[in-house]
Parts: sequence; structure tokens; C-alpha cells
Amino acid sequence: MKNIKTQGFVLIDVDVVALNNAGKNTQSNNDNAIATKSIRKNGRSYVYVSGQAWRYWWREALQKNQGWNLSPITRDGKIAFTNADPLKFADDDVFGYMRAAKDAELDENGEPKKDARGNIKMTNVTVTRVSPLKNSAIISAASVRPEENWSSMARQEGDAVPYEKQEYCATMKGMFSLDLGMVGTFSNYDRTGYKNLSVVLQEEALKNGAFEIDDPFVLDTKGNPKKLIRLDKAIRQKRSIDTIQALKTISGGAMQTNNMGDVTPKFVILATTTTGNHPFSHVVGSRGQRDEEVVFNFEGLVEVLKDYKDTFEGTVFIGRRSGFMDEIANDLKSLGSMKDIPEVKVLTVNEAIDQYCEQMKAQIE
Repeated sequence: MKNIKTQGFVLIDVDVVALNNAGKNTQSNNDNAIATKSIRKNGRSYVYVSGQAWRYWWREALQKNQGWNLSPITRDGKIAFTNADPLKFADDDVFGYMRAAKDAELDENGEPKKDARGNIKMTNVTVTRVSPLKNSAIISAASVRPEENWSSMARQEGDAVPYEKQEYCATMKGMFSLDLGMVGTFSNYDRTGYKNLSVVLQEEALKNGAFEIDDPFVLDTKGNPKKLIRLDKAIRQKRSIDTIQALKTISGGAMQTNNMGDVTPKFVILATTTTGNHPFSHVVGSRGQRDEEVVFNFEGLVEVLKDYKDTFEGTVFIGRRSGFMDEIANDLKSLGSMKDIPEVKVLTVNEAIDQYCEQMKAQIE
């Protein structure tokens, strides 16, 4: 079992948007005032989209554009959970889950216990799965000061009803990691995040084409590798490819009626690595008196390609949309002739995604 991960870095470019709001603006005297999400670093303000919101957009794109049948959600009082069935629902597999469930009670040999009538004894368990897809928030690459937009509802009789919202223009960055070794691969250890399947689902999987493999990282008390349950290779390839392909059509964000914005990547880096370390977090930065100008850190990109050369598997794909950061086009092209770095291909965004997916398909065992 190879320990390989897709490492992705994206830039989106938006104008006059409010992609993720934070509720009432307590700094305004207007009762109907909404603030956008922002955070401070080194005394500067940066707008952002929460990681949860990005995952919501991603799931929606997989459902609407990749044909995924999403796992149904059940609400019970103050908690909500999906079906926690990664065999049937690809989003349970890729995005992870937690759910309390009934499962077979096992004896010392790992076999289901039965009562006097021959019925399998059941016990309460909690099945959980750490998401193979991990992502950051999407945050402005440079400092941003949202503008207060005053509007009003005036179509009714009587006085107008005023309201305010914050809007901004920004180039925003985000990163993600997809664990290719764990997509479609499940553990069943009595440990939070690692008891992925009930006994019933495990048996169902093995009866329907899944198979056992050794876990190269976890041993039992006798020093032997524990077993993982793995789905057919074609299923694992499709789920991984669909997840990356969804970036081409992802959409979402608050205030889209009046502040529609395109949140597909205008710049993307895609690479397969043999570690969980994400190397591309600082390839974009800012400068200026107020750190409001976005700059591409080309030297930083070359540095991480050299420093982590031995951890890259295959080609590093870079995609850039024409009209976005045209000033770095020649620098990016020069990567193809550099020594002491992995092979780099510079393409359009969609070409980079497509060609990376072909490479990733071949890398999945």
C-alpha cells in the first residue's frame, strides 16, 4: 500500500463579492447589517471562506456535475449525521463521518456472539472515518478592507427598509490534500477515527468484491500487520478523479443573487507526494505599505520544488487562466528547463486538472 497524496493549491479571483458571511455586523448602527468573515494577522485584515463552506461547495459540485448520489442526512435532536456507508455513498468515503450505530458483539475470536435462540447479539458502537480529503480555508492572499454597501427595500408602501452588507474584491488562496491510499480503503480498529465500518458493512464489502490488504503502519499484539478493507481499484480511481475534476465546475458563495462570483480556480498546482506535508502554502504573498498587493513568490516555488524533490511522484502540473497573473507566464515556462526539480508542466487550468488526473489514475494501486 503506497502512501501517496494529492497536494493541491488554488487561487480564485473575485470582484464585489461576499462569499461567506459572519452574521450581524456589530460595528454598524444599522440593525440589518451583515458582516463578511474576516480574520487578522500581523495587524492586517484578511477576508476568508471557511473550510466547511468550501467542502459544502465541493460536495454540491460532485452531486450536480459528477453524478454523485450523496449520503442522506438524519437529524436527531441537536445532532445530525449521514448514513456512514462508504460502500454505497462516495461522499461518506471521501469526506468522512461519525455516527452511533448498532453492530454485532464479537467474541474473543472475532466472531459474532449469538444468544440462546441463535440470534446475533448487538451492541452500541460509534463508527467514524477521518476524511481522506483535507482542505484549508480560502483566504485572501493580500490584506483586504471590505466596503460597506448600504441598500434598501423600497418596493413596498411606506418608508424604505435599509440594510447593509460588506463586499470586497480579492485574490484568494486555498490548499487541499487527498489521501489516495485511503480513498476506498477502510480500517476497523477500536480507535476514534479508525473504526470505519461495522461488522455488517465489513462482511457486505467482502461479499461484493472488496478484499483485505495488510496495513503497513499498524501491527497487532503479535507483531503482524492488521488488515484493511479495500474496494475495487476502478471504484477508488473514479472517486479520486471525480473529486479533483469537480474543481473545474465548483460554484457557491453567499449573496450570489446580487454579488455573483466565479470561484473556480484561476491558478492551480497539482502534485502527488509521498508525505502529508503540503509544500505550496507560501507561493503567493503580498507587499505594499498595507500588504494589499498580491505577488507571486516564484523563488519560493522553485525552492520547494528543489527542497522536496525526492517526495514528488511523477510530474507537477501547474495551470493558469489566461488574463490572470500574465506577468508570471515567462517565469512559469522557465520551470520546464530547470535542473534539480521534478518535471513540471504548465498548461491551462482545465488541461492541468485533466492531465494530472490521468497521472493520478496510474499511480493508484
